Amino acid sequence: MSLPSNSQLPTPNSQLLVPRGQVLVRLGVGCWVLGVVAAALTVGSGSAFAQDMPDPSLIHGRAIPAQELPNGTVTVRVVREAIGNNVPGQQVRVTVGGFSRTATTDDQGRAEFTALPQGGTGAVAEVTVDGERLTSQPFAVPSSGGLRVILVAGIARANERRKQEEATEAAAPPTKGIVVFGGNTRVLMQFNDDALDVYYILEIVNSARTRVDIGGPLVIELPGGASGGTVLEGSSPSASVDGQRVTVAGPFASGTTMVQAAFRMPLRNQELTISQTWPAALPQVIVGVQKLGDLRVSSPQLTETNDIRTDNGELFVLGNGPALPAGGTVTVTLSGLPAHSRTPRYVALGLAAGLVGLGIWLSIGGRSDEAKQTLVARRETLLGQLAQMESKVRSGAADTDAQARRRSRILAELEEIYGELDEAHPGPRGGGEGVAA
Repeated sequence: MSLPSNSQLPTPNSQLLVPRGQVLVRLGVGCWVLGVVAAALTVGSGSAFAQDMPDPSLIHGRAIPAQELPNGTVTVRVVREAIGNNVPGQQVRVTVGGFSRTATTDDQGRAEFTALPQGGTGAVAEVTVDGERLTSQPFAVPSSGGLRVILVAGIARANERRKQEEATEAAAPPTKGIVVFGGNTRVLMQFNDDALDVYYILEIVNSARTRVDIGGPLVIELPGGASGGTVLEGSSPSASVDGQRVTVAGPFASGTTMVQAAFRMPLRNQELTISQTWPAALPQVIVGVQKLGDLRVSSPQLTETNDIRTDNGELFVLGNGPALPAGGTVTVTLSGLPAHSRTPRYVALGLAAGLVGLGIWLSIGGRSDEAKQTLVARRETLLGQLAQMESKVRSGAADTDAQARRRSRILAELEEIYGELDEAHPGPRGGGEGVAA
């Protein structure tokens, strides 16, 4: 995806990137693409991460295909507030095809219905727990395999209790403590013309039951040469970027604080080394780099690297390594980079500098009065524009096609102006012939 020509990555509410192949082409959505890519890289790494229990409200009443069950079989599991809090001894009813059958839940909270009419639509499962009636979404009994349904009692009560607990925690003073980076923390890199876009996907984990004060904000000093830093949409509002520094203000709530930050590294040759010191401990190091051409990735902290493809066909080099203590540094060297030659740029700058010198020389001569003044004024304006463009180039701003076309137009107009000034005041010719001694 192309970033703005001023090298600034998009702000959280602007269009976000997701590579030109489609991992960071410009999308008017949130950073979900980064999540998709990150998930693909996680799967490709072969690493197992601890997963939170699913939100009961997302699975309540939904029929999930289960090919391992006999044809026409439906199991209904009844739990209270969360998976694992089984409710035995409850009578469950399944209605399908105009008739109903009942069964009682066992010690696992599960009632089983076999030999149901296959292909029947509009079937529902229902149960009453503590006076609360629970009903599944309508489902069809499959002709192959069976279905599993979970009915969760007390979701509203659990949500209300959780809100009260969070409010109590927020009102309580924070305790002294530490935070660490979670297992899904990773670094993703994608190429963008003469630059490398770097994305930090950070899980900041507080495992205490209360807010913790780590003695100040969590500060990440970006690598030398980084520019255009920003915090992406979906990050905690406590995160900000100021120049070369990502700051996450405390205190930190119990659980996970998500931060997604991005910045850009210029590519000036075919090798680039990025060093990042992490202010909190990492359970493992994960780095994914878009692979173009003969790209090679090396790092003392990466014990394994593999080429993997995301679902949309993007090829990445995925590296992972062991845990890193707080204050540890990850150094990654990329070689075989697709850096472009800067010779055409330097030639154009040389021509511009030559024209500036020519303009100074010609300004000594004398086309008179109003016509000359108009030409000189226009010349100075164009030379100022060239100087501004040269300054941007020196600062590392992208030299886009639009800038190159604009430079060509300016140079062409300057040549015409210099020609007119020269014709109005021609100098001596051919060794001074015709000039009075």
